[in-house]
Amino acid sequence: MAEQGGHTLSDGAPLNPTPSEWEIRAFEALFAPVRAWASPRFFGLDNIPAQGPVLIVANHNLLGGIDAPLLMPAILRERGRLVRGLAEHVLMVPGVREFLHRFGAVRGTRANCLTLLERGEAVVVFPGGGREAIRRKGEKYVLKWEGRTGFARMAIQAGVPIVPLAMIGIDDAYDIVFDGQHPVMRPLRWTCSLLGINPELNPPLVKGIGPTPLPRPERFYFSAGAPIDPTPWLEADDLDSAAEDLRDVVRKGLEEELQFLFNERDRDSGRTLVGRLRGALPW
Repeated sequence: MAEQGGHTLSDGAPLNPTPSEWEIRAFEALFAPVRAWASPRFFGLDNIPAQGPVLIVANHNLLGGIDAPLLMPAILRERGRLVRGLAEHVLMVPGVREFLHRFGAVRGTRANCLTLLERGEAVVVFPGGGREAIRRKGEKYVLKWEGRTGFARMAIQAGVPIVPLAMIGIDDAYDIVFDGQHPVMRPLRWTCSLLGINPELNPPLVKGIGPTPLPRPERFYFSAGAPIDPTPWLEADDLDSAAEDLRDVVRKGLEEELQFLFNERDRDSGRTLVGRLRGALPW
């Protein structure tokens, strides 16, 4: 497929996925334990346009795939939009690929993204990619956007607004015991290399409650900021410079949403399960 968008998507992904009400309920039931455990709160979802193309730019949290499944149904309920996700290439394997396609996700390529934006879709992208999700010690809630300007280029090329969307919670629910680059993790790095997985994406060893992999019941928080209009960058002579500038503006907007969520978290008496249970008591 050409890199300028088109009328088809890669891997046979449908242009108009239409999950049934039963499938949506089944999806939500699958993640109901996570939703009950994390008791998520959402802010600013009305900043996501109810129609028309929009690029939602979000941060990845630790391990990447725990909080996003709670966000997509919330946007569908509140804004009536099935957000089209750009999935990591490593996920596009038979079985997983078909499941992702059914709920709107496609392989994360520029061509797929431009095709969806040209069709007026809401597309979510995580500029930090797998490296931002596969955190190392000392990288809690750090944006790994160095050299990442592709999303800004696509917004300029398609002339679509960008909504920065921040997520926090899972980084508070786990501690990293050993990150993927620690000598103890060498056997896992060797296994990943055999499987053709980027060695930068070796997952860390984490612990939640005590020494177990069960996450601590920290609340998850989500916040969508005001849309950023790309118009000032559309006529730029130097696309590279324009994309870098727009990226930095979006990054600042996302960092502001993260700070808003940190403030909400710190004053929330229901941040922990104990606090939520105490708040539910009639006395």
